[in-house]
Amino acid sequence: MNYYFEEAIRIAKQGVENKEGGPFGAVVVKDNKIVGYGNNKVLINNDPTAHAEVTAIRDACKNLNTYDLTGCIIYSTSEPCPMCLSSIIWSNIKEVYYATNRKEVASIGFRDDLIYNYFEGRQRDVIKVEHTENELCKKLLEEYKNVIY
Repeated sequence: MNYYFEEAIRIAKQGVENKEGGPFGAVVVKDNKIVGYGNNKVLINNDPTAHAEVTAIRDACKNLNTYDLTGCIIYSTSEPCPMCLSSIIWSNIKEVYYATNRKEVASIGFRDDLIYNYFEGRQRDVIKVEHTENELCKKLLEEYKNVIY
């Protein structure tokens, strides 16, 4: 396990040195082999979704030529934010190991708690999300049911 964290730390430091993003790194492991590397690339890519876990998942999917990472484990330098945790779940990764938690991340200026507070109903003013009926959107879902891959 230490080896995987060391690799995540290495790429996190490299990303900070290159001014790519925050001090976060992650690796995706399958059958005891690293199949995906990711560091925070929010700044270099001008992409708020380019967190370490997401970039590691993207790299693993590319390297394994699949969107399904069943059987993989992710090691992250920090607790995955809600977006990253959702990405991990969508990719079918069932094990996550992280080293620092959201409170520690908040102490250096990152705001994961804002999103957790929103989900817990304590900070509903963060964003307006409203359901709106639209028959064309419903039809799109029905049409998808008929698509054969």
